Amino acid sequence: MSFLRTAALTLIAAIAPLMAADGIQLFNGKDLTGWEGREGLWKVENGAIVGQTTKENPTKGNTFLFWRGQEVDDGTLVFKCRLVDTKNNSGVMFRGKDAGNFVSKGYQIDIQTGAEHYGKLYDEGGRGRVVMCGEQVVWDKLTEGKDDGKFGKKTNTPVPGEDWKKAEKKDDWNEIRVVGKDNHVEVFLNSVKVLDFIDNEDEKRSKKGWIALQIHAGAPMRIEFKDLVFTPAK
Repeated sequence: MSFLRTAALTLIAAIAPLMAADGIQLFNGKDLTGWEGREGLWKVENGAIVGQTTKENPTKGNTFLFWRGQEVDDGTLVFKCRLVDTKNNSGVMFRGKDAGNFVSKGYQIDIQTGAEHYGKLYDEGGRGRVVMCGEQVVWDKLTEGKDDGKFGKKTNTPVPGEDWKKAEKKDDWNEIRVVGKDNHVEVFLNSVKVLDFIDNEDEKRSKKGWIALQIHAGAPMRIEFKDLVFTPAK
């Protein structure tokens, strides 16, 4: 098996001019400089990063394309994505762990068609679906019933209004904005707030890590990304 790898010195030289007043441009729009993932699954077409599997070229497990510029913690990640084949799904890791072999664990912003799913927060390789779209969740130690002493959704209130239900642009480009500060994460889909998450399970929450793009195992799929910018918190 061969892999996409970029030399460290080349990466540093390439990233330096991409620094901008409004954040760090993660993708140069031309090639995969600064990114690392399984060869044969990722490419650049028409100014977008494309992840694609086919019946002839599948992936046995979820696989990720890592941005190797730096690990991130508090800040805002903005990107545009287009899910071409809705029989499968994708996602973007925010502060994800590098688990080796292009696998990541931790906070993942899901890209899956459907009002409750497009932008939900999934703990990849961990707690699973922690917040669905339309929810404002405080994840903390529970004190009642059979789950006493376990962590879970201690409070769960609806996101105000109904706009989140129609925020997705089906079969088109969607813009996602992720705002993370300490244990608080907010997700916006096309400028509409779709979820709010406060994570008080300190041992399991994603504190610092990588930004990575997902190809999901299963049905053949194609996912496209562009205009990826991370702005560190001041």
